[in-house]
Amino acid sequence: MVEIELDGKKVEVTEGSMVMHAADKAGTYIPHFCYHKKLSIAANCRMCLVDVEKAPKPMPACATPVTQGMIVRTKSDKAIKAQQSVMEFLLINHPLDCPICDQGGECQLQDLAVGYGGSSSRYEEEKRVVFHKDVGPLISMEEMSRCIHCTRCVRFGQEVAGVMELGMSHRGEHAEIETFLDGSVDSELSGNMIDICPVGALTSKPFRYSARTWELSRRKSVSPHDSTGANLIVQVKNNRVMRVVPLENEDVNECWIADRDRFSYEALNGPERLTQPMLKQGGQWQQVDWQTALEYVANGLKQIKADHGAQSIGALVSPHSTLEELHLAKLLVQGLGSANIDHRLRHASFEATEGVRWLGTSIASLSQLQRVLVIGTNLRKDHPLFAQRIRQAVRNGAALSALTSTEFLADGEAWAMPVASAVRVPAQGWADALAEIASAVASSAGVAAPVARSGEPGDEAKAIAASLLGGERKAILLGNAAAHHAEAGALLSLANWLGAQTGASVGYLTEAANTVGAQLVGALPGEGGLDAGQMLGGSLKAALLLNTEPVFDSAAGAAAAEALARAQMVVTLSPFKANLDFSDVLLPIAPFTETPGTFVNAEGRVQSFHAVVKPQGEARPAWKVLRVLANLLGLQGFSFESVGEVQADIGLAAGALPADRFSNATSARADGQRANGAAEPVVARIYQLDSIVRRAPSLQLTADARAAQEVFA
Repeated sequence: MVEIELDGKKVEVTEGSMVMHAADKAGTYIPHFCYHKKLSIAANCRMCLVDVEKAPKPMPACATPVTQGMIVRTKSDKAIKAQQSVMEFLLINHPLDCPICDQGGECQLQDLAVGYGGSSSRYEEEKRVVFHKDVGPLISMEEMSRCIHCTRCVRFGQEVAGVMELGMSHRGEHAEIETFLDGSVDSELSGNMIDICPVGALTSKPFRYSARTWELSRRKSVSPHDSTGANLIVQVKNNRVMRVVPLENEDVNECWIADRDRFSYEALNGPERLTQPMLKQGGQWQQVDWQTALEYVANGLKQIKADHGAQSIGALVSPHSTLEELHLAKLLVQGLGSANIDHRLRHASFEATEGVRWLGTSIASLSQLQRVLVIGTNLRKDHPLFAQRIRQAVRNGAALSALTSTEFLADGEAWAMPVASAVRVPAQGWADALAEIASAVASSAGVAAPVARSGEPGDEAKAIAASLLGGERKAILLGNAAAHHAEAGALLSLANWLGAQTGASVGYLTEAANTVGAQLVGALPGEGGLDAGQMLGGSLKAALLLNTEPVFDSAAGAAAAEALARAQMVVTLSPFKANLDFSDVLLPIAPFTETPGTFVNAEGRVQSFHAVVKPQGEARPAWKVLRVLANLLGLQGFSFESVGEVQADIGLAAGALPADRFSNATSARADGQRANGAAEPVVARIYQLDSIVRRAPSLQLTADARAAQEVFA
């Protein structure tokens, strides 16, 4: 530790720290633009100049290392005059267009100009002009004349997103930030550049000119998309979601969110919102009131149960639904006497599991790993924030290995990080390839391999084995494709063996916001119940679809529509006009912004949230719809008056779940048989993951979305 004196106070910081770090620890604010705690030091803006005793001139606090006994003054005349001079230079070419700038009210330059800027300028020369640039549907670079060349956006791309999409060309007054070759900014984390831009140079294109920051109410929420459980601030005006930005949580998403967390809100105000219950009569959809719709559903379920038995009724539920919705859906199905409920719509294998599949470690620990083996995922696109954590680890020297197919392109460019070793084989060969890696580990460790195989392991298998046997902090992570794989049990069994031999944690990245929660509340077939594959194969007479569109959300794809069309009654509970071809009833339910609820992320973290706006039209929270439907059916145990009572029934009264509920153990044999002969597992593309993302116009204009549309065209 090194002790310095900062504005008359003694401060101890670790050796190698900068004066800025000491100021942060002491709670002393030093004005700055280019410095950001998550980015490397650039010392571009010089706004953080401070007075260091015995130094001949003011020194930048962000780039001046501390030394024992150093005396620093941040508020001396020398420091203040230096900071004022820097501000004067920054404002020479700034357009000073605060009244029309989207950043007005939350602009660092605006704020600091109040304290360090002059009331007039000594410069009368013409200001420079930088022409606007079109970099895609998410980020606006219309007013690049405002740019102060802090290079935060450039460093973010290189260091956090892993892709240098922006750079600074030329020098002096000709310098400008650009993409070069008129490219677009296509990173799945690109929206964070908007947050870290200290001026109004990079702004949100979908939000542009729609509201002033001081008009917005700020309310906490949790992302309903992937399994990170990113913490959000949802900004609201006139009961309408206007913008979504990150809420800092170092243990979950740090200060970043993925673009689908940030921009998917557009769908919530879109034309496809379902705001009134609807019945299909004579092939035509008619709007009806809630009483009529729910009585129609209740009477239909009673009749089908009487004619065909309770086992002809089933529920297909989305793992993007809240814990409370999934719990009540399970209770309703059980109350009818059926055991048919499942959230695993994209799975090819439905083996019984022991415990709840989860990450196997904490999210924060991903940044500290030394060895990582990722199996069956396009890591960067399936889990952008997990990929960012692992990218940090790789930058700090971790060795990343991958077992994947050519479709997921496990290389440095596609994953935006160096991949030390990779085995690329078609999905049907993953179990054999993992067994080969296990054989290489067994050979090195002098133990028996879990699967007998002939031949010597290949060079890549040996390299991955050597990597896993080295280092201390290690993890084996199974992705969405591994979870949906026909040999999912075999892959997990082999991964567990590797974990036991190498000391690595083993876990699933898990696909959706509440995949872990769906397992915890038992949104799975009961004894003798049908799984999702069987239900989507045409085994049901009545189907309840909670927040899901099986054509897009299931392994059955288009065949799901044909199977469900053969049912006597299909009831869709959705925030959108979905499943129109084969549904008989549409019940409008509230999306995550309009209902309270709980998500459990990949690490098992329970995160509850409140509604941030009122439901649109006649939409109602799904837990209330399920409760009223159960009451009309005459089912017992549905007297819940609040989400809190549902949470208490689940066991969330204390806000946490017992650790012994989580386990990635498996009883499946390592040489498990292929289920249904499936080869390629079904994995959703980044902007096709759920019903909200699919209806966000700006996201659907991105390069990733266009690529997916071309594949499925």
